[in-house]
Amino acid sequence: MTHYPISKLELGSPLADHIRRAIRVSYALRRVPESSFHCLLPAPEPPSIGDIALARVESIGKNVALDLTTGRRCGLHGGDLIAVVFGNRYATLQFEAYARSEGGRCDLLSVGGLCGLVASRHDSLPEPSKLRIEGALGDADGRPLRLQDFAVPEVSTAGLRRPRVAVVLGTAMDVGKTHTARSVILGLQRHGVQVAGIKLTGTAAGRDTFTMLDAGACVALDFVDGGLPSTYLCSLNDLLNLYRVLVNYAALQGAAWVVVEIADGIIQGETAALLASTRFASSVDAWLLAANDALGAVGAAGMLRGMGITPLAVSGIVSRSALGRREVEASTKISCLAAAELEQGALNAKLLAAAPPADLKVLSGEHAALTLR
Repeated sequence: MTHYPISKLELGSPLADHIRRAIRVSYALRRVPESSFHCLLPAPEPPSIGDIALARVESIGKNVALDLTTGRRCGLHGGDLIAVVFGNRYATLQFEAYARSEGGRCDLLSVGGLCGLVASRHDSLPEPSKLRIEGALGDADGRPLRLQDFAVPEVSTAGLRRPRVAVVLGTAMDVGKTHTARSVILGLQRHGVQVAGIKLTGTAAGRDTFTMLDAGACVALDFVDGGLPSTYLCSLNDLLNLYRVLVNYAALQGAAWVVVEIADGIIQGETAALLASTRFASSVDAWLLAANDALGAVGAAGMLRGMGITPLAVSGIVSRSALGRREVEASTKISCLAAAELEQGALNAKLLAAAPPADLKVLSGEHAALTLR
């Protein structure tokens, strides 16, 4: 790839064709047509969540690659031009970071193209990859591009049936939530059920939604489809509205079931707020828990039962061990199912038994309409 000097990136002027071709557009911007990248505007100072910027890679650190809108993961090199979006990140095994910049510079926070400044990181991680902000990307009318302007449209719920909803929770980051969700999707669709996947919270990255699509989901959505680059520090009302919009959109695609993955562990701020919300919890037909080990499953199951939630099953990393499964079942009295069992539909009968009548209507109206029963 050719690296172009800053002098060729003139603020306010239309982007030259060779500059357009050089820009690597990150996954977080997959809903933004590349034809919208018309000109370069002054960098936002201070930046806001959802601001879209053109950045140059100054040094390679933790993130050595970038997920593109095409789904391909490309390697990064010093001098590369990348289109990114400002947002916050909460990842106990990676970064705590915020939608900020300093002196025209910031950090690459995720493989999906989130940028901001790192406040803390896991001890095992190197420094983040460093970016220099060349400017904000603007449209043909000279207006700065913002991610929220490209969300999926609100859909009419007239005549739509509400999909049944299964929510996958976890004890922590990287315990097998996405693999559990894709296994449930695979199990349902193999038995003729039209099922959608939703990654409701987290940080923009292509792997999760692509995994759901690969499992046969009729549609796979995440918070990017709701106009958000990540969900850390989102208000409960914003999360409930996002949930409603995405479930309704999945219903429009014909989904009879929606498998919803919620990021991080059940004590993480946004996850805890959702679980404490009657409007959210009452809309869920079935719960599943992914855990790393039996002790984590026992602790999480106890906390969930205190909220009136009993998972139908435990899965995740702990389920890869026969001994782990026996420990979970002995301690929680909840079935612990391996991914292969979920894929074969071992949970389908319980899911269908937990679901409400099929004629219950789809989520509708304003935020308060999330109370379904």
